[in-house]
Amino acid sequence: MSSFQSLGIRAEILRALTDLGFEKPTPVQAATIPLLLADEGDMVALARTGTGKTAAFGIPLLERIDTAEKAVQGLVLAPTRELCVQIAKDLGRYAAHLPGVRTAAVYGGANIREQMRDIQRGANVVVATPGRLIDLLERKAVDLGHVRTAVLDEADEMLNMGFQEDLTTILDNTPKEKRTWLFSATMSSEVRRIARNYMREAKEVSLANDAKAQSTINHQYTVVMARDRYIALKRFVDADPDMFAIVFCRTKQDTQDLAENLTRDGYNADAIHGDLSQQQRDRVMERYRSKSLQMLIATDVAARGIDVSNVSHVIHFDLPGEPESYTHRSGRTGRAGKSGVSLSIIGSRDINKVRGLERTLKVHFTYVRVPDGAEICERQLLTLIGKIKSVKVDETTIAPFLNAVELDLADLTREDLIKRVISLEFNRFLKQYKDARDLNVDLARKDHNPKERKEKSDFGRSSDAPMRSMFINIGTKDGFDKGKMLGYLCGITGLTGQHIGRILLKDMFSFVDIDAAHFDEAMGHFKAANYKGRKVRVDEGDGGGATGARDFKADKKTFNKSRRSVG
Repeated sequence: MSSFQSLGIRAEILRALTDLGFEKPTPVQAATIPLLLADEGDMVALARTGTGKTAAFGIPLLERIDTAEKAVQGLVLAPTRELCVQIAKDLGRYAAHLPGVRTAAVYGGANIREQMRDIQRGANVVVATPGRLIDLLERKAVDLGHVRTAVLDEADEMLNMGFQEDLTTILDNTPKEKRTWLFSATMSSEVRRIARNYMREAKEVSLANDAKAQSTINHQYTVVMARDRYIALKRFVDADPDMFAIVFCRTKQDTQDLAENLTRDGYNADAIHGDLSQQQRDRVMERYRSKSLQMLIATDVAARGIDVSNVSHVIHFDLPGEPESYTHRSGRTGRAGKSGVSLSIIGSRDINKVRGLERTLKVHFTYVRVPDGAEICERQLLTLIGKIKSVKVDETTIAPFLNAVELDLADLTREDLIKRVISLEFNRFLKQYKDARDLNVDLARKDHNPKERKEKSDFGRSSDAPMRSMFINIGTKDGFDKGKMLGYLCGITGLTGQHIGRILLKDMFSFVDIDAAHFDEAMGHFKAANYKGRKVRVDEGDGGGATGARDFKADKKTFNKSRRSVG
């Protein structure tokens, strides 16, 4: 691969790239920068997220800025505030040795008057989200009449988010003779329409299906029963202590529920979604970037524009509805030439969706099994041993304490000491996974066909196993389905799915069959439980259990009776 020097970049920007530690251009940079520097035409560049697109358009854009002209000459449009801020920061770094180049980021959720002042101070490059830029145009706070270069970054995402009319309004306010560069991960019909209407004989550079770029991401899928997805997620996390992941859910409520369940179970996780304020989003992202969080739970919309280095895994807790969304999700890992994993946790009914993604995106999905208890314990143990071997010993600091420690441990043999160190760090996993069941769906076995396993309970237990029924005052109106209820119960009680039988969900309450041997223990965990600020009440249900509860004819009467009995 060529060096940046060979691309014709001016010395001041090369110096900034050297300062940043950039050595070789990525494929999209090598393909587009020389063309954008030499040619006066428009360009459509197709490349997946995380391939270095900001430098690909940012470097040529900066070279076209005339600092003697006090006007907005460069315009970059991005779909989200996070991406907007990131692009502005990157352009500032590339322009570190270009005196007179000023960049302003304008986006919703921040003080508009402060952004107006940034523009008035002489910004010659504006990076904006469409909605906020429309606000500024309506206030006559920005003049786009001198724009020489307009960049539409993540164009497919902006159109998916409903910004087509805004883009039209913005581009109509720019000179017709400007250059327009459109960067996108996919080439949808809407993207083609924008290119046709606002670009002149645009060159097209496509690296969206570049084999070398694709090879940095290992696409995997695992198949479990729908109710076991939460347990499967925890097992994958436990099996990889160094995982640094983004977990995608379909809805805002799903992200919040999953993050709360994971936090309750002792994992460092938090959610980012559209209901959070800008301050809350910034706080979550700061924790994630600093790796105080191991998992960021996100919706597709909230994650657009997130640019965090070294994300090891993208986990699809829910598969997206469109192939383009899968592409954008997966592009959060395997960035800048590093490898990453895109893991889909699916039920058997979603296997055809995975096959469809393979055909549409021309990528191969590898089937992986959910790790069992022995695998998880082994990986955790090896990680612990690795940490012990690599820890740096501060001889000076610990010296005053060594004599006392050696005296206390004098009666222990080497073997005893090793066993105790391992047990101290490791007992939780040994206990948790001692009797862990196999979560993997064997697609070749008939008993995984729902129509052919009526003799089994909802959770794979024999229907005649001794069970007791629990009444709980939360149900479908609280956003629960069977899988979420299972995850919630396991998180509160510490039980696993093998101890839980049938679940009957009603609007405002539910019945759950629980292994009789663990019933009283499970009930005890709910003494101080609450859900979204509301006290959770539980009681022993009707003798018929959740199965018998299906025959109840007066659910409201049953609910009121049970509610009185518990509170």
